[in-house]
Amino acid sequence: MEARKKVVFIDDEMHIRQANKQTLELADLDVVCYDCAENVLSQLSMDWPGVVICDIRLPRMSGLEFLLQAQKIDHDLPVILITGHGDISTAVQAMRDGAYDFIEKPYSAERLVKTVQRALEKRVLTLENRILRQELKAHSAPGPRIIGRTPSMVQLRATIARIANSGADILVMGETGTGKELVARSLHEHSQRRTKNFVAVCCGAVPENLIESELFGHEAGAFTDAKKTRIGKFEHANGGTLLLDEIESMPLRTQVHLLRVLQERSLERLGSNKQIHLDIRVVAASKIDLLQASETGSFREDLYYRLNVVCLKIPPLRARLEDIPLLFHHFLLVAGHRYQQEVPLPTATQMNSLMSYSWPGNVRELRNLAERYVLLGNQCGWSLDHLLSGAEKGQDSSLSHQVDCFERGLIEQALLASNGSIKNVMDVLDIPRKTLYDKMRKYGLDKSDYK
Repeated sequence: MEARKKVVFIDDEMHIRQANKQTLELADLDVVCYDCAENVLSQLSMDWPGVVICDIRLPRMSGLEFLLQAQKIDHDLPVILITGHGDISTAVQAMRDGAYDFIEKPYSAERLVKTVQRALEKRVLTLENRILRQELKAHSAPGPRIIGRTPSMVQLRATIARIANSGADILVMGETGTGKELVARSLHEHSQRRTKNFVAVCCGAVPENLIESELFGHEAGAFTDAKKTRIGKFEHANGGTLLLDEIESMPLRTQVHLLRVLQERSLERLGSNKQIHLDIRVVAASKIDLLQASETGSFREDLYYRLNVVCLKIPPLRARLEDIPLLFHHFLLVAGHRYQQEVPLPTATQMNSLMSYSWPGNVRELRNLAERYVLLGNQCGWSLDHLLSGAEKGQDSSLSHQVDCFERGLIEQALLASNGSIKNVMDVLDIPRKTLYDKMRKYGLDKSDYK
């Protein structure tokens, strides 16, 4: 909920609208007034964080008719009805039908404000409970798990739960190995599309001369060697989810075709004039900043803005060091089950070694280390430190480098937890502002990347 709560006030008399708007604004409420009820319905949704106050007697759609239509959008939306003396019995019946409350004319400013504030408190609780139920359902549902207790991962899971059923296209940003496909699969598995196909395409792995056929399909005879009709990945994912991984590798010519498909939600196979309508969610994943790529001309700017309806940023593993023990334990159990091996548990000293490493390969590198540890730790007598030193070959192992990696990780973690607030980071790390800015400049950190 925003600091200023949302209130819609509906009455066909201007002086009543103006007086009540002033009363509610003095109580620090954000008020929008309408002279008719039908224009309000398009503003409402399941997650709209507000309350509606509506006069029963209106010239076109009455307050009672509005209540019935609003309940179809969200049965729990608080609707407060304003009644004249002769409408009280009608208002009481409306409350039985789901209205939050009614206020009889004439009413005091205090009565109006208190009723609205109680309704807003109920609305906050309703929306919070819905999010919690979605999160619990997501954790108990079969499918991929996004593991982590750091604030950035808790927020990521909450966002996925919130948007899973929205149908909006999603842009997933993260370094190599951070789990971009896992996020895409989680969106799919926790949505109503889970019974349909999840299709993943690595744009960088498909030859440029074949990518349009791979994505959009072709008819027999569309080009040399096209001996039979081919169903493309978009069509195969119809009704489900399509992941376009490494989308920054997609040729510019194909980006033009993709933009049109995303806008029209339909395609034509190569060599065909028949439109095929699509009901599909597209998740695009990239390890680079696509906005910067669009500024250099290597990625289309219009396609970037079309894909960037919702952007999910996955933090690198070095920015969430506290999650390493939980992740490593999970990967050990998975590997032990997969290879039918006893799981050797690491010591506290070994775990500290994991948390002092910079993890350039992110979660994928940690998972591979867990598998090596299960396969080789017992049979070959190799310690976790030995396996980790093998992973670090070719990297600077000096004390100063390790200290820098640890320091950068702490600052990144504080920036993520504080949503880029420099003041909060200064308080958390107990560091002067100038020193913090110097270190951020040293490590190439920008507070805007963490908002």
